[in-house]
Amino acid sequence: MIRKQLRRNIARATSLLLITLVAGISIATADDIADGKKAAFDRKKGNCLACHMIAGGSLPGNIGPPLVAMKARFPDKADLRAQIWDPTVANPNTIMPPFGKHRILSEKEIDLVTEFIHSL
Repeated sequence: MIRKQLRRNIARATSLLLITLVAGISIATADDIADGKKAAFDRKKGNCLACHMIAGGSLPGNIGPPLVAMKARFPDKADLRAQIWDPTVANPNTIMPPFGKHRILSEKEIDLVTEFIHSL
């Protein structure tokens, strides 16, 4: 009985891993999300709190929308990353800085911030 359940769990995990690899989906780790939060809250890096209310942040701004229910707002994580990389593409009049285009954040930092924000 236990062996059968173990085999079933291994088969499910293997299937999930194969689907993830084939679809090109990345799985964020808790460390990635924590590192993304650190970059997002860093006043010299992402500084997302200057404009946005984010759970767990202190002294949030109110210029931008609150960052809540982000998976519902951005079901495709690539769209969220594009928004962080250069928000002027979607809204030329935005005051949000283009973190990627202006090299405010590295590509890795943008990936980490995206993982954190998407987890909200």
